[in-house]
Amino acid sequence: MSFTDPVSATDKNLDSACAAVATEIARTDGKASLLLAFNGAVLAGLASVADNNLPLTTKAFGAAAVLALGAAAVLLLLVVRPRLSGHDKASFPYWARLDEDEIRASMQSDTRAARIRVLSVLAIRKYQRLRHAVHLSLAALALLHLAAATALI
Repeated sequence: MSFTDPVSATDKNLDSACAAVATEIARTDGKASLLLAFNGAVLAGLASVADNNLPLTTKAFGAAAVLALGAAAVLLLLVVRPRLSGHDKASFPYWARLDEDEIRASMQSDTRAARIRVLSVLAIRKYQRLRHAVHLSLAALALLHLAAATALI
């Protein structure tokens, strides 16, 4: 018969949850970086054809696509923007304001649960912005499709 120490199981679960949330944050930053590069490439391509003599409808759809890509880029920049407020007591921005003795005193208690909460809120915000940016990028691609279709008419 095996016996599992509940404190050890809690410690293991807290450590695992901290690592999982940190991994999710890293994933959002990586995805945002890829989407920023994609949107930048599309915007650069649009800039190269902006001065062409195109039908008004094509220009209107193209302008709407540029606005959507710009809004997506803003959201993606907010995803990768560092959060340095440090109001919680479980993050490095908070610890940066402490002296060595205050850091030692703050380490007397287990802050993993607080860290999990703070990082989870941060991860959710990042994923929400990432999701909205993807929707805007898809809308921009649909608008570019319409712009291309009207250019052929």
